Amino acid sequence: MISDDKKEEIRQTADIVEVVGDYVKLKKSGSGFIGLCPFHNEKTPSFHVTPSMGIYKCFGCGESGDVFSFVMAMEGISFPESLRSLADRYGIDIPDEHVEGEDERTKLREGVYHVLKFAGLFFYRQLIESEDAGKAREYLKKRGYERNAIKAFGLGYAPSNSLLLKAATKEGIPEEYLLHADLVKPSNRGDGYYDTFRDRLMFPIFNPSGKVIAFAGRILDEGKKTAKYINSAQTPVYNKSEVVYGVNFAKNEIRKEGEVILVEGYTDVITMNRHGIKNVVASSGTSLTAGQIKILQRYGNRIVMIYDADSAGQTAMERGMNIALEQGMEVFLMELPDGEDPDSFVKQFGKESFMEYKRKKAEDFVTFTILKAEKEGRMDRPGDRSSTIRQILESIALIPEELERQVFVQHLHQQTQKYRKGSDRELFQQLDKIIVEKKEKERYRKTRTMSQPSSVRDDDAPFPSEERGPVEVAGDEPGIRQRPVSTKRPHYEMEVIRLMLQYGENMVKFIGHNVAEDHFEDEELRNFYADIIQRHLDREEISVEHYTGREQPYPTLLGDILLERYTVSDKHKEKTGNEFKRDKNLYKTAKSSIKPLQLYYYERKRRELSQDIKSADGDRKTKLMKTLTKLQKEITRIHKTPADELFDDPDFLKKDPEMQSAKFDYKMKSDR
Repeated sequence: MISDDKKEEIRQTADIVEVVGDYVKLKKSGSGFIGLCPFHNEKTPSFHVTPSMGIYKCFGCGESGDVFSFVMAMEGISFPESLRSLADRYGIDIPDEHVEGEDERTKLREGVYHVLKFAGLFFYRQLIESEDAGKAREYLKKRGYERNAIKAFGLGYAPSNSLLLKAATKEGIPEEYLLHADLVKPSNRGDGYYDTFRDRLMFPIFNPSGKVIAFAGRILDEGKKTAKYINSAQTPVYNKSEVVYGVNFAKNEIRKEGEVILVEGYTDVITMNRHGIKNVVASSGTSLTAGQIKILQRYGNRIVMIYDADSAGQTAMERGMNIALEQGMEVFLMELPDGEDPDSFVKQFGKESFMEYKRKKAEDFVTFTILKAEKEGRMDRPGDRSSTIRQILESIALIPEELERQVFVQHLHQQTQKYRKGSDRELFQQLDKIIVEKKEKERYRKTRTMSQPSSVRDDDAPFPSEERGPVEVAGDEPGIRQRPVSTKRPHYEMEVIRLMLQYGENMVKFIGHNVAEDHFEDEELRNFYADIIQRHLDREEISVEHYTGREQPYPTLLGDILLERYTVSDKHKEKTGNEFKRDKNLYKTAKSSIKPLQLYYYERKRRELSQDIKSADGDRKTKLMKTLTKLQKEITRIHKTPADELFDDPDFLKKDPEMQSAKFDYKMKSDR
């Protein structure tokens, strides 16, 4: 595994402002930078980056962390992969050899990544240099793809014989990695392997950070009786249901626009990108999945879906629309003129015409469905009309937010009033009925799943996705969630930790004398406190710098604890003659945080006792009642007593004049 020294070298070298700046437009503000948060939609900047501490924090949604957690969240990768990504970026050498006992899956993944990169270069060189690739070059020329486009998207050519296998073997690449990357397949004769992709135009598929993770191969001879496209199978690094083609090229533009355009084909993505429409992706040759929608939601929450007008395209659009709605996305649908696809439309009419057409023709899913039904005459027949309205209500029922469901039902009412002549009450009643039916089906499905024996479940499916939920990393690497769900931490608990970190041994002694570990409600802050106390007992360093360099969640917690959303401007002193100081009296500040810390601890205990009393009887109940009475008296005392009187000043306060409060000296405005 990567050594601690190497991790620290990467941390010190990686410029968090530069890394975040790839995704967020940052503006200097005081000693840090601010910008629009990449984790949620906002119009006023609340995302702060503090380079001196190497951390970021959003005061809108609460996301915070260090350069590693930022890369993990943005790229959807694990901690070791974020280390290697940053090391590659800053030219830091990480030894390839694997130490004894290293996790075999990690070793396999690294090997597969390496062979996929090798294959991408091999296919590209074949396309550019090989005589056999003439028909591939001719195809791309007809498509209008110049050398720059070919290079940018890494297009290539897979020769008809097994030259990739021969080239990889010559380079000393084990066949095991080629096999696990689905670049070769075992021969039916049992005497070796052959190339998976032969005589095909190759489209490399990238993950969000730009690593090759799979390939799609297109036939060049339309007369062949074979699949037009073949895609890589599931591998240790590729789960097609969680991959979106072109997202590595589109992600920043999606953030900027707040919108992603979803098309069907690889060439649609390439053509639109080369014509300046860069927030475009394709579903990687598969039906749209919830996993793919979650990838897109990292970058934007509005999706415009463009599918072919044939029945297969329309069915795919309807299914994709429902999945996107269920995941909470804002969905728009659009049809191009007959005979056009995004590739041909943009080539013929250009970017501005496409954007204007999208502005006029992209409709919300309710309007789109009704307009389509009207065009096909389905709103003229009572049975079809009823069926169309129910179909729309079934889609609305998938929307997770109740308020949004209400808005769309009212929108449906307005759009169909001329056909129904009723109120929106019937629509809401029908929606409630659909939601109840949906819940019943889900409950039944769960009951059946739980009742099935474990042998029925597909536990042996090859290489399940490793990017779902918490990322479990072998060895001493911390397991970190890709998108940590932010919860509001008690401010007084964070303030206690801040004071201990910023003011050293005397403050740690004072707080440690008045605060116990179980006073903390937030588990991570409780562990942080315990770590500080243990380091104090062991006479080890306690500082912001130390915890900035520690494993997660410490860097993330520092963002929550230390970064302030609002700070007094430098002009404050000039205008008022007074310099604002956050901690004029350190121990008053500490006492004002310790008071609510103790108070809420006792109130939690009171609630626990009240619950215990309900189920107790006899002597135990009497004893609990007496304890509850004492506890209530202590809560009342804490409530009524000012914080400064609740806790004695430390003995060492008199010996440390700098720690004493500064006398408040009010000056008249005329004397300032």
